Amino acid sequence: MIDSSAFQGKKATYYTLGCKLNFSETSTFGKMLSDMGVVTVDKGEKADICLINTCSVTEVADHKCRQAIHRMARENPGAFIIVTGCYAQLESEKVSKIPGVDLVLGSNEKANLIQYLNDAFTKRETGETLHQFHSVKTKDIKTFQASCSKGNRTRYFLKVQDGCNYFCTYCTIPYARGFSRNPTISSLIKQAEEAAAEGGKEIVLTGVNIGDFGETTHERFIDLVKALDKVEGIKRFRISSLEPDLIDDELIAFCAESRAFMPHFHIPLQSGSDTVLKLMHRRYDTSLFAHKIKLIKELMPDAFIGVDVMVGCRGEKPEYFEECYNFLEQLPITQLHVFPYSERPGTSALAIPYVVNEKDKKLRSKRLLELSDKKTQLFYQKFIGSEREVLFEKAPRGKAMHGFTDNYIRVELPASLAKEEYDNELIRVKLGDFNHDKSALKVELI
Repeated sequence: MIDSSAFQGKKATYYTLGCKLNFSETSTFGKMLSDMGVVTVDKGEKADICLINTCSVTEVADHKCRQAIHRMARENPGAFIIVTGCYAQLESEKVSKIPGVDLVLGSNEKANLIQYLNDAFTKRETGETLHQFHSVKTKDIKTFQASCSKGNRTRYFLKVQDGCNYFCTYCTIPYARGFSRNPTISSLIKQAEEAAAEGGKEIVLTGVNIGDFGETTHERFIDLVKALDKVEGIKRFRISSLEPDLIDDELIAFCAESRAFMPHFHIPLQSGSDTVLKLMHRRYDTSLFAHKIKLIKELMPDAFIGVDVMVGCRGEKPEYFEECYNFLEQLPITQLHVFPYSERPGTSALAIPYVVNEKDKKLRSKRLLELSDKKTQLFYQKFIGSEREVLFEKAPRGKAMHGFTDNYIRVELPASLAKEEYDNELIRVKLGDFNHDKSALKVELI
């Protein structure tokens, strides 16, 4: 039994670390609390409820989570503090003992946030912090929390899948998120239609291992994509990330001809060395990866392709890094997301003997980031002078507006031309030169 009066008039603040999936879920938590009468704090106000959605992909992420919890407790004295997300699942008891923390919810429990919060409110009437934690073992994480929300953003984020069955040697995500699971295609179509009814024009598909969609319902990801493409009102769909071995040639071909799926792919490579890929227990080699990139570019020459790559993992000897660099240099990709390897307790990578020192990790990261900047700027330059359609995003009054073309080129509209009514509108523009920091192309309206 939930006592809704316990929520009425309370003010909440939210802090999210990590991936787009986390941001989507935090937005859903916010909606759940809003439906109970909780309002989001204005800037400078003290909160009654603080919710921190955590990440645990690296030790740095863990550290940032702890910092965020301490900061929330300090800035909102007496507030009820809830911690959820990957770090909360992996270190539930440890997190619960952080001063100020009242409630920690693991991956299986967060879907029942309101019930847990209601029960905890009752127990906290004495004014003391509770330090409660609720989590189950990885094999027992069964729930799927639906999420299709935009928070304070323009684009909607639709969660189509959760969990992962891959267990790469360096990664804790399967332990934090559980095994792969998904809702039905029909339920996802309904959520997309609701987003369209609210005025949404672009939806990003999010998940942990999206291409593995169908583990629960025995449906196929390509069938989900085809069904979403028919949703009226949604002008654009983007796929947040797809494992190379799960990108069917059929999917690439469909996206090339589809109504609403954009020429934009994000594909985790992790290493351009086949030796290192084997050490990581990745399920593909560089030959398969190169084939996927080649096919995308053949069918969609204008496609933006982002690639995740990890540097300094155990076993990455200097010659293997050079293989990786040379492989990436010759690929027609657009941008690199570079992550230094971080030791994670309990992962099998710790048994690999060769360890890369921190100095070499930084040098390797620097080289790849420089390569990424070069590739991104060359990609942007190709489109200077051309016309594209842009979905603009809300900007503070008096500031330049930004948005993205269909192929994910970030653009900037000067403040002198920006108007509030352009927010969430698809507008045709002419792409000009780079802005001051080369993070976007300046545009003029046609």
